[in-house]
Amino acid sequence: MRLTTKGRFAVTAMVDLAIHSDGAPVTLAGVSERQLISLSYLEQLFGRLRRHGLVESVRGPGGGYCIARSLDKISVAEIILAVDEPLDATKCGGKANCKANGPCLTHNLWTDLTDQIYSYLESVTLDQLIYGKEDSGIKETAMRLVPA
Repeated sequence: MRLTTKGRFAVTAMVDLAIHSDGAPVTLAGVSERQLISLSYLEQLFGRLRRHGLVESVRGPGGGYCIARSLDKISVAEIILAVDEPLDATKCGGKANCKANGPCLTHNLWTDLTDQIYSYLESVTLDQLIYGKEDSGIKETAMRLVPA
């Protein structure tokens, strides 16, 4: 399985949004600047995240995006799936038609791996990424990188 830029950037942007919101909307321009992700790419990702109920948009001056639910209710898997990133280690896309319209010899191995990856990513929430481990330092590191 290969996690593409789309999934990685979506998770990174959601963590940035959660860290920098402080109850106010966060601009995509700010996320773009801090994370070095193209603004137009973020706009595409956030359109999908909004349609899946993960973020809410606020229009007008002082507008931007806010996390739509509690951080402990949003999993990494949900973010990745919201931006149409498949979580599948099989070559056949899970259709079991890997070889001559049937499953290949290792189909079950890759299906089980997919299940394990999904279970793990489903178990990790934004809350855990930011606050879950005292030694992870994600929020502290991010805050040091933001100019005062």
